[in-house]
Amino acid sequence: MAGHNKWSKIKHRKAAVEKKKTKIWSKCSRAIMVAARHGGPDPDSNITLRYAVEEARYANMPKDTIQRAIDKGAGAGAGDAFENVTYEGYGPGGVAIVVEGLTDNRARTAGDVRLAFSDSGGALGATGCVAHVFRSVGRIIVPGAGMTEERLMDLAIEAGADDVIPPEPGDDDEPAPFEVHCAPTALMAVRRALEAAGVRVELSELTKIAADTVPISAEQAETLADLVDALEDNDDVQRVYTNARVD
Repeated sequence: MAGHNKWSKIKHRKAAVEKKKTKIWSKCSRAIMVAARHGGPDPDSNITLRYAVEEARYANMPKDTIQRAIDKGAGAGAGDAFENVTYEGYGPGGVAIVVEGLTDNRARTAGDVRLAFSDSGGALGATGCVAHVFRSVGRIIVPGAGMTEERLMDLAIEAGADDVIPPEPGDDDEPAPFEVHCAPTALMAVRRALEAAGVRVELSELTKIAADTVPISAEQAETLADLVDALEDNDDVQRVYTNARVD
């Protein structure tokens, strides 16, 4: 029975991972369709589509699945029903939270997001209540193995980046990665310059970074994690940002 129980847990874990992957791919497909519908099917001339495709690739989405989403979005009607939505609010310990999504039913999504906040003891706020805490940046993740801060700084700044964030010391055998920050409009150029110089890019994305962070306890962090999981589990939610800091 012990062996059976262990196998049941393994199957459950595999199913959870597969469900998560399927949901991520579904969100990537939605973003690609909307971008292709409104800006055209060519990633070279449609920067929004280019970023959506890059994100799908980093999520290991198959090329043919990406192309089907582009073709569907470029076809008549596909992607028309979806609109961008943003919600702002407060989580455990007064943490600022921004939720970005794509929805075909604004009332449904707003209700789901409000419920997730209230279940965690948080509160959905008015538009603009916490947006000022975050700034939009391009972020590039570079593996730490074989890389020095000085070399990456020279390459990144020359390519147009604003800053290089060195990895924090860790106990793992594998070195932690570096972060390269740049203006959103410079993301593609900086990434291509780094790759041309032989730097391996693990991830490049448009994201939001908090200008000020709020320290929270371990208990509050667990509640916040549950809230973020609940939000990210919603099909209409694309991104969730917080300014939490756990010391």
